[in-house]
Formats: sequence, structure tokens, C-alpha cells
Amino acid sequence: MALLDENRLLPVDSATRRVARDLYDAVRDLPIVSPHGHTDPRWFAEDQPFPDPARLFVTPDHYVFRMLASQGVPLTDLGVPRVDGGPTETDGRRIWRLFAGHYHLFRGTPSRLWLDHAFQEVFGIDRRLGAETADWYYDHIADCLARPEFRPRALFKQFNIEAIATTEAATDDLRWHRMIRESGWDGRVITAYRPDGVIDPDMADFADNVALFGEQTGCDTTTWTGYLDAHRARRAFFIAHGATSSDHGHASARTEDLPQAEAAALFARALAGTCTAQEADAFRGQMLTEMARMSLDDGLVMQIHPGARRNHSDQVMATFGRDKGFDIPGRTDYVTALRPLLNAVGMRPDLTVILFTLDETSYARELAPLAGAWPCLRLGPAWWFHDSPEGMRRFREMTTETAGFYNTVGFNDDTRAFCSIPARHDVARRVDCAWLADLVMSGRLAADEAPEVAHDLACRLARHAYRL
Repeated sequence: MALLDENRLLPVDSATRRVARDLYDAVRDLPIVSPHGHTDPRWFAEDQPFPDPARLFVTPDHYVFRMLASQGVPLTDLGVPRVDGGPTETDGRRIWRLFAGHYHLFRGTPSRLWLDHAFQEVFGIDRRLGAETADWYYDHIADCLARPEFRPRALFKQFNIEAIATTEAATDDLRWHRMIRESGWDGRVITAYRPDGVIDPDMADFADNVALFGEQTGCDTTTWTGYLDAHRARRAFFIAHGATSSDHGHASARTEDLPQAEAAALFARALAGTCTAQEADAFRGQMLTEMARMSLDDGLVMQIHPGARRNHSDQVMATFGRDKGFDIPGRTDYVTALRPLLNAVGMRPDLTVILFTLDETSYARELAPLAGAWPCLRLGPAWWFHDSPEGMRRFREMTTETAGFYNTVGFNDDTRAFCSIPARHDVARRVDCAWLADLVMSGRLAADEAPEVAHDLACRLARHAYRL
């Protein structure tokens, strides 16, 4: 029994389905361009087998363990490591059984689509996961993972990945990217510059990170000019390791364009730990504009994804640390927040700023009109909590009328879950082809134009936007 319906996510009525099916069949096997994600570059550097099914599918994937946590399953029972090194489950089979016994929780979710796609298309499984099949699944996947064709580099080729970007902190030494490059392997794995740790004064280790920043670059990061020079040096270091983009995950989309003397004073207070919450937000906003100016010099594409209210559970943050499934979307302003940056550099067509959102109410009201006017702006795809068939459809419906297709950047998967990458791209291609078929059947898009748009959305827009 196949786990997946071959016509999943395509239109229900037969005439529109035929159009969508033809479009999808033409793009389903195109290369995957994955310019924004969080896979571990160490996988590709060392090319070691994945340790076991639980540590491949469950323990690292916050989409999975947050759902189980919502039903009262302790994160320690799922093998999520504690920040204090305290006890947590290490038996992969026990973790897997727990996961399998709760698999019904994922019914109707995008996670279920991604997981079933990986089980069927990557591991050749034709029976449903549940408590009664848990051990069979575990043994079958473990047996596969022991074979050379299931190592990271082999799967990279099997998935037809043309390029994949990981994301590293500004102070990362990029050793794994260096190892990949020196190995002679021809898979294209690049980094992206993520400077949040040296930009956000609200981070507990901000001052220590800035000091390390100075040590790495030889710049005097106790001064505003030296601090900016350190960013330029580290950006150049990342570019030398393949980076084509920077990535900024701030609490808000606020930008500022302060006189340099005011910015320097603000930096001094941030470094001393004496700035207020408003001043910290202003500093982050100033740094987005500074990063945009640096992008005009070095060519890095700038990604801004604000609006996550991170680490909502104090208990989970204290016990397990960041990125453990308790980031929650919040309302986000873009029109007022981005105006200082856009008035400073937004008319420059040689600058690319890609905007993401967790606030869908801003699509038609703010984001599409902004991207439909300012030359530097592009819209990132439906993201994170909205990386779903319904979310993708809403994105197209609310942005195309104002921004069109060509002020968007196609699809990116934004994932740590390696085996979900082809599944996520497949979902996006199906949803986009279904949407395009509706446009054709309702007379809003010519039938001979739709195949080109489908190809653009599948990979060409991402290549162009991210300069790959």
C-alpha cells in the first residue's frame, strides 16, 4: 500500500487536475535549489552514516518533538539534550517506539506529508507507521542507514540537490565548510552569514561574542568603526567559503538610519549592557541598515525574517536551550519598520533584500505592496509555521495580485531535517502547479505561459535571487 496519493494536493476537478498534472510532471524532477536552511555542514564534511532512525527523524526536528510535547511527552523521553548535560533518553529504539505510538498526532499536518514522503521515496517503505510497525520501521531504516548509498553525500546526489546553504553564526570558524571544499567533493554546500549573536544586545553572551569577533578579525570591536570593520572582515571570510547571503532573525522588522555619532553611542551602551529594551531594538534596526549598505559593497543577498517570539517557555529554555519548538509567531509591522532602510538604499536595484514573515495578515496589506514598488525587495516563500499546502496557497493568493511572481524568490525549505528536503520541494511544486492550473482555467494566465512560470517557481527564481 502506497503511503502517498499520487495526485495529492492537485485540484479535485478532473479538467483542472489535468492541467496541473502536466505542469507538475514537467517540473517534479528539476534540481533542488535550497538557498536557506539549517542542515549540519558536518554531515557533508565527514560523510559518516546517520546514527539511527530516531536521531535522523525525531531528536533534531522541532516540528516533530513540539507536537509530541504538546500532548505531554517529555522532551527528555525524545532524546532532546539538556543544557546541563543531565539525563535524557539515549536508546534510539525506545525514542522511535514513543514517536511511532504517537504518529496519529500528525494526521493532516505538513509534517505527516514530509515524513511519509521520506519513508516511501527515500527508504522504500509501503506500510504505515504506528505502534505495531515501530520495530519493523526502525530495523528497516537502520539497515538502510548502514549502507553507503544512504550516507549524506550519496543522499545529496539522490535528492538532486544543485546547491544547499547552511547557516552559521558570524563567529563560526567554518571548519566543516573548509573540510568540504578541501575534500574535492563536487556537491555545492555553502554557508550564510548569520550575525544575530553579535548584533542583538538582548542575547546574554552579546559582549563576549563581540570580543571574540574582535579577536577573530584583529579589529577593535570596542569602537563603533572597529565593530563595523569586523563585520566587513567576517562577511569576506564567509564569502570566501561560498556565502551568497546574510540572514537576520530579529524580533521585529524595525530599521533605523541614525547619524553615525548616535549609532556609535548606542553601540557603546549595548556593549556596556546598559541600553534599554527600546535602545536594543533601535540598535538591531540600525544594524539592518548597516548590513544593507555592506551588501551594496560585497554583494551578499540580505534575508530578514522577523516576528518569531522566541523561547516562549522559560522552563524549556532553561532546561534545553534555544530552538526547541517554543518559538511562536507574533504580529509584525513592515511598512513603518522598513522605511528608514528603504529610504536609505531601497531604490538600488543592485541590492536584494528578501523578506519573510510569520504574520500572514501582512501579505496583502504590507508585504506585497512593498515588494511591488521598491526595487530592492523580494518576498520569501510561506515560511516555518506556514510552510504547508494551505500556507503556500494563501501566500500565492494574497501576494500575486500586487507583487506578481517575479518579486518572489520561489521556494526554500528552511529545515534541519535532511530527508524532508525533497518532500518539501515536492509539496511546493504541487501547490504552485495547482494554483497555476486555476489561473489557466479561469483565464488569468495563458496556457503557454504557465510551464515557464512553474519552472521559475521551482528553481529559477531562487537561483537568480540568491545569485547562485
